[in-house]
Amino acid sequence: MVQNTWIILKQAAYRLSFLLLTCCVCFDSRSQVSSIEFSSSDTALQNSFYRAKEMALSYKGDPGDPIGPWYEAALPSRNAFCIRDVSHQSIAAEILGWKAANKNMLTKLVTNISEAKDWCAYWEMNKFGKPAPEDYRNDREFWYNLNANFELIYTCWRLYLWTGDSSYITTPAFKFFFDRTVKDYLERWILQADSLLKRPAHPNAPVPYNNKDYFHSSRGLPSYNEAVADMRMGVDLVAAIYRAMKTYAAIALMRGEHQLAAKHLAKAEKYRQHLETFWWNKDARSYYTYFTDQQTFGRGEGGTYLLWYDALTDSSRIRSTIEHLLSMPSNVENLSYLPYQLCRYGYPEEAYRYILYLAHPATKRREYPEVSFGVIEGIVQGIMGVEADAPSNRLTTIYNNKSANSSELRNLDILVSRIDLKHWPKGSTLTNNGKKTINWRVSFHGRLSFIQVDGKKIRAIPKTNRMGNTCSYVDVKVLPGKTIMAILP
Repeated sequence: MVQNTWIILKQAAYRLSFLLLTCCVCFDSRSQVSSIEFSSSDTALQNSFYRAKEMALSYKGDPGDPIGPWYEAALPSRNAFCIRDVSHQSIAAEILGWKAANKNMLTKLVTNISEAKDWCAYWEMNKFGKPAPEDYRNDREFWYNLNANFELIYTCWRLYLWTGDSSYITTPAFKFFFDRTVKDYLERWILQADSLLKRPAHPNAPVPYNNKDYFHSSRGLPSYNEAVADMRMGVDLVAAIYRAMKTYAAIALMRGEHQLAAKHLAKAEKYRQHLETFWWNKDARSYYTYFTDQQTFGRGEGGTYLLWYDALTDSSRIRSTIEHLLSMPSNVENLSYLPYQLCRYGYPEEAYRYILYLAHPATKRREYPEVSFGVIEGIVQGIMGVEADAPSNRLTTIYNNKSANSSELRNLDILVSRIDLKHWPKGSTLTNNGKKTINWRVSFHGRLSFIQVDGKKIRAIPKTNRMGNTCSYVDVKVLPGKTIMAILP
């Protein structure tokens, strides 16, 4: 009785915070304007950016719609956004300047978690502010991919790191969602690390159960891969839970809850060990991607998310995973993840080819929203190597283009500021057009002794990542209104 009263009070608190957040985002008209610009001596890359930007802008919703500010992140005909797509598109949406839409959409999603839906939210919401009827009939009969709650925790964290907006992790609505997910949702859907291969096929299914009704059979899909009818567990869900536990631990640390953080780091490690113990196929040198009701493993879609959730630590297995992804046919939804991920893991040439392919007018289904957002993500975060870390107020850059081309971003909103960034083979400049000092970690590939910053030689710090790739960097402060140039000596 006491626990139920506590939950009711918590729900009331997050409903109130939702109303406050909604009021705030409605008055941020600037965030619906896109001023981001990109130029490059590589005209193919520049053209790809503007094709993607034009396509992405066509998906901006009307802020006067009942849902409030929003953008399409689902099949365009639905006028809606689903959790997987908006999670993937959210950083590119920030790059486009759609801060209000992101805050509104994420708030709408997390505030619709409920015990009646077994701690699910709505998988997809439309411009009318309702759960999309294509995916929802009532609280007992609806479509839901179980990755969703864990994905949202990771998305909110990434948005905080990029924007510096701590409300994504501190507002009661978001905190309630996180807390319920890592405990009640995980338990209700039997997703403990030692239960993943033993759990029933359809926990929490409607009674009586109708296998021919997809609102019954898809109420709690254990993967984003929807092509395997008898799937018991997907490797992408294992990776999603791992990443959510790591993320929740990072959020707990920020709140000063060190024991809670340690507890969830330990939980994350159990999922990682489960992944490496049961899902690696040593003969094929790749990971299985699904486990069936017949107790057999299989391979298909899903490997992309091992990279997306940064769930792998063994460099040889990461290489094998990437080589497998590059060798297999895939739909545009999966391909749209690859440009950024390939740059992240040291495959810039392959990322470049995918950017040009996804942005090309002849590419089939390039009108799917994720594609254009994925190209923007791949150029800004991938090729231009932009990474933000709000707790350190640090912006890291590295040019992931091995050609002799120069490229420049202008009017990039990041870390409560706005920057211009230019790269060429032997140098970079950063202009801080905001009102807050930025800590710039300017990086170059290779092992360097010094980097010259505004004419002064500074000793470089080498860093080798898990793939064995080495870069060198220096940290400099860029004051408001200032431009700093860093070049190779």
